[in-house]
Amino acid sequence: MKRFFVVLGLAGLLSLLSTQGQAQFKEGDHLVNLGFGLNSYYTGGIPICAGYEYGLSRYISAGGEIDYFHYHYNYGSDYNFSALYLSGRISYHFNELFNINDKKWDFYGGGSLGYRSYSDNYNGPVTRTGYYGSAVWLGVHAGAKYYFAQNFGAFAEIGALGSTNIRTGITLRF
Repeated sequence: MKRFFVVLGLAGLLSLLSTQGQAQFKEGDHLVNLGFGLNSYYTGGIPICAGYEYGLSRYISAGGEIDYFHYHYNYGSDYNFSALYLSGRISYHFNELFNINDKKWDFYGGGSLGYRSYSDNYNGPVTRTGYYGSAVWLGVHAGAKYYFAQNFGAFAEIGALGSTNIRTGITLRF
């Protein structure tokens, strides 16, 4: 987690090199998102995520993402678990459709299809309920990016996003 914040800080410092935020989505863009979940479907902890998307056209991007979550507690029972989500995703970028001309903003929505790998270890007196298990999963997302500079911005998303339903972080554009 410490490395994540170091990378976030360095990316922020690099963004100071450019003062223009002209970065509305376009064909050929390479987008990298690094972020964390603001909540979790599981108990405790902070989910982290990384994703990549490529601009197939002015409206469509496709790529993949990884979402990881781990938690351990020992309150009368010893319990730890991990969830790893690997998925492909596709997004539609709405700026032109909604006539949004501010090039600092990118509004998008789409879907994901992937695999959830879940593992846990429980030693306690009570029988567990609500076990997730490993499985194929389907996700949806709606989000926005705001570019502080040509190649650096922040993102926020809501939806079924792996181990969270709200996440935020930084976006790098190449």
